[in-house]
Amino acid sequence: MAAVKKSVSVKDVARLAGVSEQTVSRTVHDSPSVRPETKERVRAAMRELGYRPNFAGRSLRRGKFKTVGVAMFNITGTGNLDRMEGFAAAADKHGYAITLTKVDGHPYTLESASSRMSALPVDGMVVIMNRMPADFGTFEPLPGMQTVLVTMLEHPLCSTVDNDQFDCSRQVVEYLLEQGHKTVHFISCPERSLSGMQREEGWRETLRAHGIEPPRLVRGDWTAQSGYAAGQALAYDPTCTAIYASNDAMAYGCIRGLESRGKRVPQDVSVVGVDDSLGDIVPDRRLTTVRFNNRRVGMWAVDKIAGAEGGCVWRGAHADPRYARRGRYGTLPALGCGPVWVATNCVRYCSDWFKNRSRAKIDRS
Repeated sequence: MAAVKKSVSVKDVARLAGVSEQTVSRTVHDSPSVRPETKERVRAAMRELGYRPNFAGRSLRRGKFKTVGVAMFNITGTGNLDRMEGFAAAADKHGYAITLTKVDGHPYTLESASSRMSALPVDGMVVIMNRMPADFGTFEPLPGMQTVLVTMLEHPLCSTVDNDQFDCSRQVVEYLLEQGHKTVHFISCPERSLSGMQREEGWRETLRAHGIEPPRLVRGDWTAQSGYAAGQALAYDPTCTAIYASNDAMAYGCIRGLESRGKRVPQDVSVVGVDDSLGDIVPDRRLTTVRFNNRRVGMWAVDKIAGAEGGCVWRGAHADPRYARRGRYGTLPALGCGPVWVATNCVRYCSDWFKNRSRAKIDRS
C-alpha cells in the first residue's frame, strides 16, 4: 500500500531555507522587505519540497477570494469573447481570477445564478443578460455577493453596465435619414434577445420622432440565411431604399439577397449592420456597421467588483450599497466601405461621462 504523502508546511520550508516562518510568508507575498537572495533561497526550498501556499486559508482570513464569477449563456456569442477579454484584463490588473459558469434553462433566474455562485469561492458575480430573467424585478443579491448585470436595464439593487443599444439604433436611423432616405426598414432578431429588442425600440422610436411611421419589420434569427431571405423579400418593396439589420451576419445576408434580385448596394439600397464582426471572416467586406466596445464593458464590471468603481469615488448617499450604479457605453456608427473606425466612445460611470473621440470613416453613398 502506497504511503500517504505528508503535506508540506511553512515550517518545513523555513527549516530547509534557514529562515523564519514570517520570512517565508513575506516571500510568498513578494514583500520588498525580504532581500532578493533570501527570496530565491526560500523559493528554491518551496520548489524542492513541492510547497504550495494555502490560498484558501488566506482567503478566509482576509475575507476575500480575489475571484469574480461570470455567468453567461453562450461563450462564443457575438461580443461575449470581447467581454471575456475585458473581464480577464481587469482581473489581471487587480490580481483577481475569473470563474466561468454557463447559464442554462428557460426561463432562467438571477436567483438560481446567484445561488450557484454562492457555493463557489467568488467575491462577486457578473451576469451577461442576453435574455430577461424571470425574477429580474424581484431579485435581491445575497449579502456580500457584489452583483453586476450586463444589460441596459436599470436594477434597484444591482449595478448594470452595457453598450447603449437604443442609441445605436437612433444614430443609424438618423444617419440614413440624413442621406436622403424617406424611411428605414429593419431586420430584427428573435424576441427573446434583450439587446435586439432595445435596438428594435430605438429604430421604431427614432422614426416616429421624425414623424415617420415605421414600416413593417422583418423578423430574422441572427443568421446570414435569415438576412438573405429578408433581402429577397424587401427587394420587391418600392419604398425600401435603406435597411438596418440588427447584426452584421443578417446585414451581409441581406446584401446578397438584394443582389440576387437585381438590386445594387449601395446604389439602389443602403444597408447598415451592427457589431463589426465580419472583418476576419468575409474578404473585401463592404458593409457599413457599428462597433461596440464590449471589452471595456467587461473591464468596468470587474473593476466594480474589485473595488475600483471604474474610476468613480462614491460619497454621501452613493456610498450606500442599496443604490444601483450604472455604467453605460455608446458608440456612433463606425461607417465605411473599408476598415471600420470607432467614431465616438462615450463612457458613463454613474453620473460621470468620459468621452474619447476619434475619426469616423463615413460611407456617403
